[in-house]
Amino acid sequence: MFKVWLLVALLHTPSMPSVKYQAHIYATEHECYESLAEFLNLYEKKSDEYKKSTKVDGHCLEFESFPIARLMSNV
Repeated sequence: MFKVWLLVALLHTPSMPSVKYQAHIYATEHECYESLAEFLNLYEKKSDEYKKSTKVDGHCLEFESFPIARLMSNV
C-alpha cells in the first residue's frame, strides 16, 4: 500500500440543499497542508458579506492507497 494525503474542502451556503465538497490528493502531508492553508486564506480574503453567507472548512486526511502513477514520481 501507498500512503497519500487527501484534502477535503467543504463549502455550504443557506441556499444549498447539502454541503458541497472537493477532494484533492497529495503525495505528502506538507503539500496537503500547504494547499489547505491556501484554500482557507482565499476564503479569508473574501468580503464579510460573502463570509456571512458561505461557510468553508477543510481537512487533510491520511489515506492508504494502491500506488498512483501520477504521485509515484514525487516520492
